[in-house]
Amino acid sequence: MKNNFLTEIIISAVLIGLLVLLLNPFEFLMTTPVQTMTIAAILIIFVSFCVFVWKEKSKDEREQLHKQIASRFAYLSGASILLVGVIIESFNHNLDPWLILALIVMILAKIAGSLYANNKY
Repeated sequence: MKNNFLTEIIISAVLIGLLVLLLNPFEFLMTTPVQTMTIAAILIIFVSFCVFVWKEKSKDEREQLHKQIASRFAYLSGASILLVGVIIESFNHNLDPWLILALIVMILAKIAGSLYANNKY
């Protein structure tokens, strides 16, 4: 469990780093090939992140309460829609920072919720 959770945190950190890079915060020119490679890397890392969310198993009723199937579908659906928005707006060269911020907040909320549930229960 600890090993999987550490891997999930590492994948989350890489995903957040790539999303911030896509925002181009340091104003260095991102050419179309670099942007395309960044988007491809984000997709690959996001799929890896989704695998860890999907593979979560409940050991008892208490954990089952925390990890309901409905919440997984809601999280993955919301994050996927935001990611599609990021990709479409990136290709239109009109990326709205709020899409990336919302995706980062969702990822951080997932990690915070997991930490809370693991430490509290």
